[in-house]
Amino acid sequence: MSTTDTKVDPAGGASRSPGRGSGDGSDPSWLERITGGGSPLVVLLRISLLGLVVYNAVVFTARLVDERAWLALGAMWLATVGLVWLFTRPGRIPAKFIVPGTIFLLVFQIYPVLYTGYIAFTNFGTGNVLDKPTAIEQLQAQATRVPPDAIRYDSTAFADETGALALLLTDPDGEQLFGTSEELTPLDDLGDVTTEGEQVTAVGAFERLSLVDAQEFASELQELRVPTDDGAIQLQSLTTAARAESTRVYDEEQDLVTDTVTGVEYRPVEGNFVSDDGDVLTPGWVAIKGTENFTRAFTSPLIRGPFIRVFIWNYAFAIGSVFLTFVLGLGLALALNEPRMRSRRLYRSLLVIPYALPSFLTALVWTGLLNTEFGAVNGLLGADLPWLTDPWLAKISILLVNLWLGFPYMFLVTTGALQAIPSDMLEAASVDGAGVWQKFSRITLPNLMITVAPLLIASFAFNFNNFNTVYLVTRGGPPIQGAQTPAGHTDILVSYVYRIAFESGRGADYGFAAAIAVLIFIMVAGISAYSFRYTQALEEIA
Repeated sequence: MSTTDTKVDPAGGASRSPGRGSGDGSDPSWLERITGGGSPLVVLLRISLLGLVVYNAVVFTARLVDERAWLALGAMWLATVGLVWLFTRPGRIPAKFIVPGTIFLLVFQIYPVLYTGYIAFTNFGTGNVLDKPTAIEQLQAQATRVPPDAIRYDSTAFADETGALALLLTDPDGEQLFGTSEELTPLDDLGDVTTEGEQVTAVGAFERLSLVDAQEFASELQELRVPTDDGAIQLQSLTTAARAESTRVYDEEQDLVTDTVTGVEYRPVEGNFVSDDGDVLTPGWVAIKGTENFTRAFTSPLIRGPFIRVFIWNYAFAIGSVFLTFVLGLGLALALNEPRMRSRRLYRSLLVIPYALPSFLTALVWTGLLNTEFGAVNGLLGADLPWLTDPWLAKISILLVNLWLGFPYMFLVTTGALQAIPSDMLEAASVDGAGVWQKFSRITLPNLMITVAPLLIASFAFNFNNFNTVYLVTRGGPPIQGAQTPAGHTDILVSYVYRIAFESGRGADYGFAAAIAVLIFIMVAGISAYSFRYTQALEEIA
């Protein structure tokens, strides 16, 4: 045992370690384990953080139970108990750094990647976001009819602050029921009911609507269906409702839905019930589709054309951006590396300004400068060029804006790399009679690439997914005429994925978007791995 962490009783008593136990050789108390012998502020901070962790676990438990996410629930509580156990024990300093970092890595890096991979093999998207039992319930609630002998109710509309609607229903026997889009409950079973005289004015967060206020929600109230065991209750007017029966019957054994009016049977096909005539019932449910989302990009004639154009432009944009920014940055670095030039520090400071400004702000400024009618660029040129609406000019505009944003970075890294090259090598080459180009191509550039090549690879990976510049300057446009997906002439794959997922007029297609995201990941990872191997070859040559 080290003499630095052990104190010996001068009278020859038992030895003890500082901050461990009560000092009499017994095990540390629970309070001492939590405090670890720290200051009151540290103790308070530690207890607060552990309390916050436990509080979040308790809050999310109810939601995960509702969603029946048992695996996530178990993982959450395993992590919570592990953190509490770890941080109420003395020592174990490495684990106290590694374990929280590992948990964050799993939650915010590994899980999103794995979930994206899972979604890529499903039909998840607009119309297919529910599980199968919920989808069947909605299909039955959509198709209803009110029979002549249906039970009828006096109805009053209620609404909460979020705009959710509910109905207070009084049946012919005088029993009052309270119904929402999720359930029908006897009013006597609800505890939080406010009345004025005999009139119910509020139920929980729901407040009674006057007939005038109810008129504002007339369309939403007509679409409201309060589920019952054999159908749903729906409004017939703002003050009356009736129990309707569903015209769609689900046969669990044969797994089919039958329309009792027409007699048409619907069978499950890739997440939707479909009739023999091809009629599709919506909503559907999330179902596994295999590799269809991946193959669609290359085999569907409606998608293949725009996808390949976006794919080619993505590579051209990334390579062009890296090449142009590197050439301009290196040229300026070489010019300002000349000792005879005056005010080099001032010029270097000015050149870094575009890099210091927020890139999204600069991109928006360039969008205004390149405006066809009011932009300063056309004003200076005395022209009327459609910089952002012509397919080729839009591509040039994107590259120029990205050049403006990226050359200061290349200027900085190449300036540092140039100053690291030994000057005696260049002097020796001059003595041997080498010219300017020979010294640059044989000495400066090879030595420069050893340092800069990994940064060029990182720059390529960044520009391959440079969503901000593309989206803020052109929003991916102008659109490709005839494309069946929301593809534009300046779209790169990541902006194409975003528009498919969130801006498609026909609804979001998260499954296809996730498949494209997986393809992007594979391409960038492959290019990066190959490029880093090439970088090692450069070091061997040098």
